[in-house]
Amino acid sequence: MNTTYTAIFGYNSLSYELINQLIKKPTNIIIIDSDPDRVTNAQKNNLTAQCLDYRQDEDLINLGIGSTLTTLFCFLKHDSENVFLTLSARSLDKNLNIISLVKQPDSAEKLFAAGANKIIDPYEICSNKVYQLLSKPHLTRLLDNIVFGRADLNMAEITIPPESILDKTSTKNLHIHEDYNLFLIGVVDKELGEKLYFSLGEQDHILDVGDILVILGSQRDIKHFKQEIGVTD
Repeated sequence: MNTTYTAIFGYNSLSYELINQLIKKPTNIIIIDSDPDRVTNAQKNNLTAQCLDYRQDEDLINLGIGSTLTTLFCFLKHDSENVFLTLSARSLDKNLNIISLVKQPDSAEKLFAAGANKIIDPYEICSNKVYQLLSKPHLTRLLDNIVFGRADLNMAEITIPPESILDKTSTKNLHIHEDYNLFLIGVVDKELGEKLYFSLGEQDHILDVGDILVILGSQRDIKHFKQEIGVTD
């Protein structure tokens, strides 16, 4: 049985946090960069890394696209590079899970058209986090309680199960902080694709079975919430 891998293209400040999170999980990862110095630095940090030109299909095939590679993260410096890599990888493997970084808003459509499953906009995420801190005082209190209370802080994705009490519930009426000491970051509506809709301001959303809630809080509170809404795993 072949071992499956996750590849991260681009060893840079934007991919460091992703790599730090992935190495904590039972995932085989390989770092790819076209700069030999960055590859050497990755190897010095005990990471599996190799120098490779993403523009050559033969190199991508040898890497495992179409066979042992299951997930591809495109964290190259320029959007045009990530679009090209996404397009090349998708042409080689229609089932590959491709997640790409995007810096310019007009590049998002190009990445989806090229075959990306998901996109990550670090600037949008950062601005939304700032907005949350400024407009949601209870988030600040929650973080203060967690940090100074030395509780654990976790982010979780929870899929609403069939026959859940949350089915057809409005996010405005979901008092998740008051009832469970959790914060709702956003919702992924499966009928609308893979985009995360942030829970900001007066924005409302009607929840359905299959929607994914992205929440922040302690592991104990998350577990209690999952039990309450009918999640069995």
